[in-house]
Amino acid sequence: MLKSTISSLGVLAMLAPLSASAHHSDAMFDSQKQIVLNGTVREFQYTNPHSWIQLVVAAEAGNTIEWSIETAAPVVLLRAGIKPSALQPGDKITLRAHPLKDGRAGGSLIDIKKADGTTLSLRGPGNY
Repeated sequence: MLKSTISSLGVLAMLAPLSASAHHSDAMFDSQKQIVLNGTVREFQYTNPHSWIQLVVAAEAGNTIEWSIETAAPVVLLRAGIKPSALQPGDKITLRAHPLKDGRAGGSLIDIKKADGTTLSLRGPGNY
C-alpha cells in the first residue's frame, strides 16, 4: 500500500509541471494573425495569473461586441510601465491582438494606443 501511494505521488509530481505549462500556453491564439480593434474599455482586470481588458467594439447594424483580451500578469505589466489605473472604463482605445483561433471575440494583447496618443506595450512605452 505504501509503495503504491509513493508511486502515485511520484507520477503526480512529474505531471504537475505539464499542467502548469499547459495553463500558460498561447496555443489558443493565432500568433500569425493580428487584429486591430477600436473600442471603449468596459473593464481592466489587473489580476493574476493574467490581466484582462474587456473592450466594447461597434459591430454591424448598431450592435456591439464585447471582446476579452488577455494580457500579462500585473508584475509584467508594472515592469512595462502599465499601472492598474492605465485603463479606465469609458476610455477609447485602439489595440492590436493575436485573435483566438476559434473565431470567438477574444485575443492576446500586442499593444494599445489611447485616444490621447499614449501607447501601452509589454515592450515598454512608445512601441506601438
